[in-house]
Amino acid sequence: MRPFRTIVLALILPAVIIGAEPAIPDGREILRRVDDMWRGNSSAGLMTMQIKTAHWERTLKMKGYSKGKDLSLMRIVYPKSEAGTGTLKVAENIWNYLPKTRRVMKVPSSMMMGSWMGSHFTNDDLVKESRLEDDYDFELVQKKAEDDALLYEITLLPKPEAAVVWGKIVITVLAENFVPILEEFYDEDEKLVRRMTFGNLTVLNDRTVPLSLRIVPVDKPEEYTEIIYDKLLFDIPIEDGFFSLQNLKRR
Repeated sequence: MRPFRTIVLALILPAVIIGAEPAIPDGREILRRVDDMWRGNSSAGLMTMQIKTAHWERTLKMKGYSKGKDLSLMRIVYPKSEAGTGTLKVAENIWNYLPKTRRVMKVPSSMMMGSWMGSHFTNDDLVKESRLEDDYDFELVQKKAEDDALLYEITLLPKPEAAVVWGKIVITVLAENFVPILEEFYDEDEKLVRRMTFGNLTVLNDRTVPLSLRIVPVDKPEEYTEIIYDKLLFDIPIEDGFFSLQNLKRR
């Protein structure tokens, strides 16, 4: 009887293994992908930002550039009244330039939660001063969406020594490509403050990226800020000197 049982087990075990769900991956790799989703070695993009509040609406067009983890430059190109306004990040230093007054102002760490151009995005959102894997401890669990798509949910809590702005972040990513579909941000009392959703998933340079993201404040669900990428290029040649205060002031 032993040979017969061995044959049965040999037939059953592969089916069990094939039907098993994939092993949970390294959470650090997922966080790196989320942090660097729109960066690559370098990147350049044209974006439309739509802002809706209870009292007004506005649309901005911006150009954005990045190189590695420490260099980024954002510049408004429309409307004409705001053209030339920009934000520069070099390592941990961040500056804003206002062409109307021709002033460059360094952004202190205490202002990282401040609104950028009246939107629901903060200075920290645009320049990504913090790194998730460096500044947060995390726990990863496996979930399923309503359509049975496999998801990973990562709960992040700040490390005691980390100078970060959020008391907790919960990120939900697609298991097949580690692309986020939802990020939830909590204050120091772990009260939910806002949700960021991602859409229009597109393959660019062999990577899947969302070309739209929307922030909605929990206490004002009728308001939102949405960024839509009209054009996005990866791994293009950009000199480090491009990310300078002198270039920040150029139109």
